Amino acid sequence: MSTDHNLLSTPLHDLHVELGARMVQFAGYSMPVQYPSGLMAEHLHTRQAAGLFDVSHMGQLRLVGPDAAAAFETLMPVDVIDLPVGKQRYGLLLNDEGGIMDDLMFFNRGDDLFVIVNGACKVVDIAHIQARIGARCQVIPMPEMALLALQGPQAVTALSKLAPGVEKLVFMTGGHFSIAGCDCFLTRSGYTGEDGFEISVPAAQAETLARALLAQPEVKPVGLGARNSLRLEAGLCLYGNDIDATTTPVEAGLNWAMQKVRRTGGARAGGFPGATKILAQLQGGAAAPARKRVGLVALERIPVRDHSELQNSAGLRIGEVTSGLLGPSIDKPVAMGYVSVECAALGTRVNAIVRGKPVPMEVSAMPFVPNRYFRG
Repeated sequence: MSTDHNLLSTPLHDLHVELGARMVQFAGYSMPVQYPSGLMAEHLHTRQAAGLFDVSHMGQLRLVGPDAAAAFETLMPVDVIDLPVGKQRYGLLLNDEGGIMDDLMFFNRGDDLFVIVNGACKVVDIAHIQARIGARCQVIPMPEMALLALQGPQAVTALSKLAPGVEKLVFMTGGHFSIAGCDCFLTRSGYTGEDGFEISVPAAQAETLARALLAQPEVKPVGLGARNSLRLEAGLCLYGNDIDATTTPVEAGLNWAMQKVRRTGGARAGGFPGATKILAQLQGGAAAPARKRVGLVALERIPVRDHSELQNSAGLRIGEVTSGLLGPSIDKPVAMGYVSVECAALGTRVNAIVRGKPVPMEVSAMPFVPNRYFRG
């Protein structure tokens, strides 16, 4: 358990300790990295049944006012205005150079936009949003709320026993539900590649909710370690590793997150930070990025970790691994990283340098494990 008294605690800290979690520092919080069953068992249980994650370190906020959607759209290369009520979308908060300040989720609840940002970025994000659009809408942080994620193919089985009706939701939709007497807002989404739910709940009710979910036979607690391995197998970026303020969405292969209405020729093209650079990159040609995020599978059973150098067959540096580990579901070492565009084609062989020795890898399609979102 962490002994650093400067760390913040989530509302579930005592429950984690009771369950025997090994606690570590993450984003300024004392967080569970794994429970006694271990990372591998937690990972596989989430793929097979349902895992419960404490993600209360994340930032939650509301944007309120008739101009909120139009204002928020000025900060991202994403269609906010046309997002229907009851729907959620992935967004990218950009700096003036077109780099990614953070990736986030936002939901149109009709009377507000509900936004979830990464824990390590939330103070800067909220200050940035307030400074840029606070004169156009209310920016209301929600530190009084906790956040839980229930992920896996049996998540809907477990949750529907406590909250009938959740089974009718599809991926990236949500609503208000009472669960075990707790007043929750949930979305059918998550960051594991599996079906599941993210549940915003008042901090004072978080432990009641967690215990009710853990009482279901399908559900076991899961820590940050398996959360990382699950998202990597799903080909999902971790902010601070795979994307950061020096990365543009095009370099990161996140073109799908930028809708046509915001691109050149679209009804609301541009108008976001770094638009000139990013729109040019989307057009390709001379403005195309020199590097690209790719998936990698090792051809030997040697895990390749973050920051490992990538080289071509001639021994020249072509990039770096940004996330890497032994994928528990596929039992192979997998990674993602950035390589020069001439080495980014599927099937290209590259070498990762591990303890001074080359480990052969192949550029591979992502996700490494098929996504199983419920789309109806």
